[in-house]
Amino acid sequence: MAATATQPLDFATLQPDEAAARIHRHSALRATPYRWPDPASLPRRQWLMGHWLLHGEVTAIIGPGGTGKSTIGNAIALSLASGQPLLGKPLHRGPQAVWIFNLEDGTDELERQLSAACAFHGIGPGDCGDRLHLDSGLVQPLCTASEDRDGFTLAEEVFAQLAATIRERRIATVIVDPFVSSHAVRESSNEAIDAIAKRWKRLAQETGCAVVLVHHTPKLRGREATAEDGRGAVALRDAARVVLPLNAMGDKEAEELGIADPALRRSLVRIDTGKANRAPPDAATWIKLESQSLDNGDGLEPADFVGVATLWEKPDVFHGLTSWHLYMVQQGLAAGDWRESVQARDWVGHLVASVAGLSAETDKGRIKAILRTWRRTGALAVEHRTINGRDVPFVIVGKPVDPSEIGTRPHLQTCGAEGVERAGADPR
Repeated sequence: MAATATQPLDFATLQPDEAAARIHRHSALRATPYRWPDPASLPRRQWLMGHWLLHGEVTAIIGPGGTGKSTIGNAIALSLASGQPLLGKPLHRGPQAVWIFNLEDGTDELERQLSAACAFHGIGPGDCGDRLHLDSGLVQPLCTASEDRDGFTLAEEVFAQLAATIRERRIATVIVDPFVSSHAVRESSNEAIDAIAKRWKRLAQETGCAVVLVHHTPKLRGREATAEDGRGAVALRDAARVVLPLNAMGDKEAEELGIADPALRRSLVRIDTGKANRAPPDAATWIKLESQSLDNGDGLEPADFVGVATLWEKPDVFHGLTSWHLYMVQQGLAAGDWRESVQARDWVGHLVASVAGLSAETDKGRIKAILRTWRRTGALAVEHRTINGRDVPFVIVGKPVDPSEIGTRPHLQTCGAEGVERAGADPR
């Protein structure tokens, strides 16, 4: 039966070859043959800041409350605008224009935060030129999508205005903080969030900028945030090409690094690369949240102190230690009995502390990390013995250090005069 203008053709009634021919004639879709380009001729990905920000793509920063998401966003913006690697990430294309669109705080508070970051890092107008832009959503609202009983609607006029400003100011990165305040749809709607996130991505590709969407996590009940932990729909995570989870330093990490001060531990935040579809995964970056005075007191009222983000170098637990220290610990193990249990009076950590000039109390976490590494490499081993009918693990020498390979004895100031002197005579 022939098809009419109002009656579509029923391809099921046709023979396969005839159906394929008619589909081919009427379809606009075509399979494009691969052109086999020379790999060396393909354009490089346009990274802006390490492997965090990429031209034409969306980066999501997610983290629980108190991890300094906005503070870190300000440091990223200053790094881009000044061309200075404030957070340790290289600026592959030098200084770039950046636009912070914060949707929670008023202009005064935003200027306090950015002024504090500039003062802390020593950045002034001459460093940034006209590349730094700051807006408050309380002054200039930003709503990219709305929802009613008939469904959701993207605000194309808003995206057109964003695109025009990005092109006019040659903005390389837009930071939207927080993402939840940039739309008026249900966070749990995968369909709506997917459409919004992909519209941001299309904006990025149309204008050549990078888009950073700052997002919250739900309550994690003590668990660390991962790339999968953005609040609400998973569509934002899926649309983003880079996801940077933020986590405050945990008790275990603090113990291993010998950080006993709770205030210091709470100020340290780890940035992981939870998703990096366009680059190899980076090592974690550690940030310290400092407090900067604005010097705006007037004698009657004190000055304001504002949080700023700065790069923090994770200490090396083996700093100052050499093969000589391992050799001396092995000598002490061969000369006496040292238990594995940290509660034991003859815990092997006391031997390590004596050799390395450390404290078995305040440096306990660091000593435990050293012992774990030496056991993992086979330099130390554990032997189980029966004492009074109980199984008791003792630490013994594993693979001995060759005395010809230990080099010179370290200077006293390297690990503490007392520890080296005691180790030189009798490590116990």
